Amino acid sequence: MNIQTTSRLTAAETALIEAYNDQLGDLPGDGDVLAVRDRLLDDLKTAGLPTRRFEAWHYTDFKNLLRSVPTDLGSGNVEPLSPTVPGSAVLPVLQGSVSGKTSVDGLVVSRYADSLADGTAAAGLTALGSDDAIGRINGSFVRDGYVIEFPEGTELDAPLEIQFVHAGGQIHSRLPVSFGADVKATVIERHQAVPGAAALVSSVSDLKIGKGAEVTWIILQEQGTEDTHLGQIRVDLGADAKLKLFVINAGGKLVRQELYVKVTGEGSDLVVRGVNLLGGDTHTDVTLTLGHNVPHTASTEIVRNVVFDRARGVFQGMIRVAPDAQKTDARMACNTLLMSDDAEFSVKPELEIFADDVQCGHGATVADIDENHLYYMMARGIPKNKARAMLVNAFVAEIIEELEDEALVEALEGVISAWLEKHA
Repeated sequence: MNIQTTSRLTAAETALIEAYNDQLGDLPGDGDVLAVRDRLLDDLKTAGLPTRRFEAWHYTDFKNLLRSVPTDLGSGNVEPLSPTVPGSAVLPVLQGSVSGKTSVDGLVVSRYADSLADGTAAAGLTALGSDDAIGRINGSFVRDGYVIEFPEGTELDAPLEIQFVHAGGQIHSRLPVSFGADVKATVIERHQAVPGAAALVSSVSDLKIGKGAEVTWIILQEQGTEDTHLGQIRVDLGADAKLKLFVINAGGKLVRQELYVKVTGEGSDLVVRGVNLLGGDTHTDVTLTLGHNVPHTASTEIVRNVVFDRARGVFQGMIRVAPDAQKTDARMACNTLLMSDDAEFSVKPELEIFADDVQCGHGATVADIDENHLYYMMARGIPKNKARAMLVNAFVAEIIEELEDEALVEALEGVISAWLEKHA
């Protein structure tokens, strides 16, 4: 006798399916988009949310960690925020919808909702594999965002800040951005919660970076203490292009930030820097998949983590060097400060190298504050909590100071200092 077993849906999975059925008539999109949405939701319904059995989710048992899902879109009163760097142009997405401004001098900007409505967004609403829960959730529910084009030769004098601000509910946004040849620009992708109910936030950014462009892209995530944040950025890096990708996580109850980078142009240079500030009873997972696919490319990845209380963190970094990618120079490091006996951090660096003329390496460290350093500062009249905060701040400030914009460095150091004041 054969016994067939079926996977029982969790409360969160059931809530996602019911939310989709409730919102179906109101979701923007033509027939092609709606067909893709249905297919993504069916795949999610069949496979369920990923568990530890999926290698990419081994340290984040998403099926069991996601306990509940808001069923509504949220109705909080949300206003645009002051820009992180004074003088920056701001494009706001408030409570999941573009609000007002859809123009920036020198750029081509439109609403993603319009791309859904006319069907041009259908081709991009794809999951990246059988374990791409973020792509499936976002593709099923996404309502709005921005489509941005940086024309060839564009140079921004000040950063462009794209604000995703909410006060609870379900928030699903998309951000396709193309950078033409020789563009020079800094973009801040800012995710901010204001006081309100718990939220389920998903965000997918698709970046195409053209020949010779120099781009700095900063993800600044400050969700609420009960929020789930699912972020994904997909990058195609062209010839002789330079990308500095900074990720700062300073909030959220359950966070998964995925970075997918394809290096497709010779002579390109990728810099990835991450700062994860974890406290309370939270879980944050940063997963990087980097493919060097052509010769003569370079990348460096450095992630710094500070973990307090009962927080748990994960960094997974996979670098794949294709057979044709000779002369690749790729280096990755993950450094963690555990500030509590109950804190946890899991690190999984990986290299898959199929070329023979490369320089690649990875490493990881885990430590606590050096008691000698702490004693030295306290002996000079600095209170213990302040001394700890100063040492931790120095540990992560080294990453932020790699940015060349002094105003941007000052602003981000302010975010980090404010977080440490609450937790150190």
